Amino acid sequence: MTDAGFMERALFHAARGRGRTSPNPLVGAVVVSPDGVVVGHGFHERAGDPHAEAHALAMAGDRARGATLYCTLEPCCHQGRTGPCTNRIVDAGVARAVVSVEDPNPLVSGRGFAFLREHGVRVEIGLGAHEAAAMNQPFFTLMREGRPFVILKAATSLDGRVAEAPGRRTALTSAAANRHAHRVRAEVDAVGVGVGTILVDDPLLTARGVYRARPLTRVVFDRRLRTPPAAAVLSTPGAGPVIIVTSAEAADRAELRTPLEARGAEIAVARDGSFRAALACLGARDIGSLLLEGGAALHAAAWDEGLVDYVRLYVTPRALGDRGVPLLPDRSFSTLALRHRAVASLGPDVVMEGYVHGPH
Repeated sequence: MTDAGFMERALFHAARGRGRTSPNPLVGAVVVSPDGVVVGHGFHERAGDPHAEAHALAMAGDRARGATLYCTLEPCCHQGRTGPCTNRIVDAGVARAVVSVEDPNPLVSGRGFAFLREHGVRVEIGLGAHEAAAMNQPFFTLMREGRPFVILKAATSLDGRVAEAPGRRTALTSAAANRHAHRVRAEVDAVGVGVGTILVDDPLLTARGVYRARPLTRVVFDRRLRTPPAAAVLSTPGAGPVIIVTSAEAADRAELRTPLEARGAEIAVARDGSFRAALACLGARDIGSLLLEGGAALHAAAWDEGLVDYVRLYVTPRALGDRGVPLLPDRSFSTLALRHRAVASLGPDVVMEGYVHGPH
């Protein structure tokens, strides 16, 4: 098998941790003996547990001496909740390391490669870089920008409307599309909506009918703290925390803040009225991915600030007409402009998705 084949195996193992490792990245590793035999493999299973390299080297044991390590991310060289992987690689006697991408974490960021080279390990970088970067966009965005990777999610009619009229709850998608949407919720760190969606739809914002390994953070963007204490999202504390991102002016009003906190909500104060400031509140809490489910005003705010990283649209064959509420009105948005665009059928509906300016 070639280097590319072994790296494909490492990428396969990395994906096994999907939905469980945040705020850490997805990482896979494979150890191959000098005669081309896979003697160890592993993946990062959850934050705080051993890293992929540690699992792979433990499986390989003495057979790691003189071997090649294939890893999807630069090995760490600092003491976190687990020890540095670079030391384990050197101590195991690995002769060569083939790694997909550099770790953007400032505590690593090239230092892992330098340590390995200083201790006689040959390092090659770049094989499988696109695939490794794509699966770790949330981690990369959190490290580089201090905010979560934002996925704009919307259900639209065939003519690009998200509701029949402003303030009117409109169910558009089929059961198949809804099941797909809940599977996506099972993998992200957080799902977010504007207060208008809370007032109109009163959603639970939970992942239903699917297994989720970690609690799902629910986020309400609400500058004036209009969220009712009786909102359905506050009735399900077992599903995960609820964060209401608001302004300093609203947060200072005890008559608004206290009833929400009594219902278990965490009040986060954004430094200003921008969407980026709101996202910074989430980044400070190690939230790496945010599924932004609406409504239209929140989608527009994120789009206007260039903070939508990925778009996922569920398109139904039903048309709503000119009186319907358009998605991103008067803005230069087209699904044809999405990068790495994918289209799939979900019962009578279609899901269209792709990157806005990535992956990178």
